[in-house]
Amino acid sequence: MAGPTESPLDDQPGAAEPRRPVVVVDDVHVEYKVLSTGKRAGPAETGRRLLQRTGGTRTVHALKGVSFTAYENDSIGVIGSNGSGKSTLMRAITGLTPTSQGSIHAASRPSMLGVGAALIKDLSGERNVILGGLALGLSRAEIEAKYEEIVDFSGIRDFIDLPMRTYSSGMTARLKFAIATARDHEILIVDEALAVGDQAFRERSEARIRAIRDDAGTVFLVSHSMRSIRDTCNRVLWIDRGVLVMDGPTDEVVDAYEQSRATP
Repeated sequence: MAGPTESPLDDQPGAAEPRRPVVVVDDVHVEYKVLSTGKRAGPAETGRRLLQRTGGTRTVHALKGVSFTAYENDSIGVIGSNGSGKSTLMRAITGLTPTSQGSIHAASRPSMLGVGAALIKDLSGERNVILGGLALGLSRAEIEAKYEEIVDFSGIRDFIDLPMRTYSSGMTARLKFAIATARDHEILIVDEALAVGDQAFRERSEARIRAIRDDAGTVFLVSHSMRSIRDTCNRVLWIDRGVLVMDGPTDEVVDAYEQSRATP
């Protein structure tokens, strides 16, 4: 069914006063051209030169008329198979991917979880906590106040004085998550960040996301882990081939999604 423009939770019996909308996605389409080699076409790769070199381009319709409204205190799971348009939708919400049609309105600038561009592998984890915090807009005093919490959350205290290049991919991802969620976010997008670490870290991560949501924040969680989606989200968007197939309460949407995947 088509995605609604109102939260499916607002019309429940006994619902509290209407919540504030924080993200409105209105009939959003995203199209882009790819070369015959599979790469996106750049501005210079056009016209006759492009046709001569590659044999032409084709248009990919990554999102097709997606509409929904997210409200404060929503924790929204975004599910779908690989290539369904989940990450494209999240990048469009943050402004990293332009829309071809439709519009997106946000109450504040959405934050995509991640401080990777600010971190330097040859520096220690300790120095990178400072760099990552500064990149998020925290002051030195705020970073110092949060430092112990960040290190404890990451679970890598025994290695915090070693260069990040010595860390495993899981250790690096855990440190990035700990840094990126150390500040308050009104709108936070988490794309597969909970796929790393052991069960204890996943549980801490899910609790952190719920805390952000409960503090009047809105969280989008893109994940292939239906367990994380069920444990963390109160609402789910199911995207398939660029179309919003379903938008509703978590168990209802996840059950329908899993049933569709089990059907031959």
